[in-house]
Amino acid sequence: MNKSELFVELHKRYGAVRRARGCFLYTAKGIRVTDLYQEAGRAILGWEGGSAFTMMKNTIARGQNGSFICEEKPSYNLQKAVSELFASDRTVLCFPSQKAALEAGLSVFQDGTSIYRPWNAQNEKINISEIPALILTPPLPWAESIFLLALDTKKIEENPDSLLMIRGTVKLPYSMEVAYTRSIYNLIKALQERQEKDWFIYDTVLTKYWERQGPYLFPKVPQDKYQDFALHCLDCGIFISPEYNTPSIVPFGADKGVFTKLKNSPFEY
Repeated sequence: MNKSELFVELHKRYGAVRRARGCFLYTAKGIRVTDLYQEAGRAILGWEGGSAFTMMKNTIARGQNGSFICEEKPSYNLQKAVSELFASDRTVLCFPSQKAALEAGLSVFQDGTSIYRPWNAQNEKINISEIPALILTPPLPWAESIFLLALDTKKIEENPDSLLMIRGTVKLPYSMEVAYTRSIYNLIKALQERQEKDWFIYDTVLTKYWERQGPYLFPKVPQDKYQDFALHCLDCGIFISPEYNTPSIVPFGADKGVFTKLKNSPFEY
């Protein structure tokens, strides 16, 4: 099952999504659905987008949407935010897909390219700042598929010709660049606030079906039964990741009662 198919099933059951806030989707039939997919992590900070969308709205209102240069140092603010996130000087490139970003990273650092997930327990075992190439999904609740490749600037400067090997980059409109930059600063703040205690409170229900690593949920349900499980969760008012290899995400701030239907109507596998 892909994302579009599961969204169709959501619409069939509950109607169009009229509002999205926090980790909840509010539908035309007056149903509140708990979102564990969170746009594959883009909505991990909440669907409102907060100050990121406010800043994007302000730049759009000023007409800063063209190909012209809108600041003295183009992309400087985005690179500064990503460098702060990874505690190291980074050169940032944008790609339209995770695959393209991964291929680009591997073309420069074959043995030093990783996909970054905030609050991933693996981050605590390694020094993120020492990984030469990191792929980041910006935490902006936007369906547009933009992925950031953050390259170690010092290592790039040692071999500047390596950038010539990279293909498929895209240039962000200034309004989008501003929004992505703010979303990363929002993530830095959230990393200091959200902790393990915010995730394990749901374990009594969730760990029957998933293995949890931080806020990320990796399915225990066999892959051949995962589609049935996704539909069962939807019947229980829970929208999980439609893709088996993309983890679902614990709904930050949700009352434990959102899983009552799933607890009372268990899925057998």
